[in-house]
Parts: sequence; structure tokens; C-alpha cells
Amino acid sequence: MARLLVIDDEGDIRHLYAAELEEDGHEVCTAGNSYDALTQLRSREFDLVVLDIQLDQESGLELLQKIVREHGRLPVVLCTAFSSYRDDFSSWLADAYVVKSSDLNELKEQVRLVLARHAGR
Repeated sequence: MARLLVIDDEGDIRHLYAAELEEDGHEVCTAGNSYDALTQLRSREFDLVVLDIQLDQESGLELLQKIVREHGRLPVVLCTAFSSYRDDFSSWLADAYVVKSSDLNELKEQVRLVLARHAGR
């Protein structure tokens, strides 16, 4: 079982992702903004972060840079409604990039793949 942090400013999305990822056997914590996310990341260990790019206070790409700076190579899966950010160099810091969809199978598959890749390190 992995401990995941889901960061998204939309409460319904956070709850949906948490429920779906918990069904896969993960322990899931959530954060609605950068401040809450960084507070949680500094207070406990996580195995993976699911991060939205569009956040209220700052962009998820800015938060991604902070996560990489402060937490080394903690795996991050970007999950956004915008495919255009895939070409942004900052997004390349993430381990995977998923475009939001009502079908969460791609997100769940990327979480499994990224966790498996990092387990071997």
C-alpha cells in the first residue's frame, strides 16, 4: 500500500480521486492548495503526489518545482484538464502526465506504473 497526496483545488475532484485510489488499496490524503500541500509534505512521508496544474494560489508547475527542490525525487503525476502544458519544460519534472477525464483508468494506471518504477530504486 502506498501513501498518496492528491492536490487539486476542486473538492469534488479530490474526493473522487481519493475514493478511486483508495479502492486500489492506497492510503490517500488530500490538499486543496499549495500551502496545505507543502504543510503535509513537510510533516509526513508520501510515496507519490497527484498534482493538478491549475490551482488557486499558484500554479501546480510552481508547486512541482518546490516539491522537487524540497523532496528530491518524490514521484509526481500531473493530472490536468489541459494537454497543452505537456510541452512546458516545467512539466517534464513530473514522472507522468495525465489529461483529466471522467474515466480514471489512465490516472490509476499511471499511479501504478510510477510507483512500480520508483519501487525498484
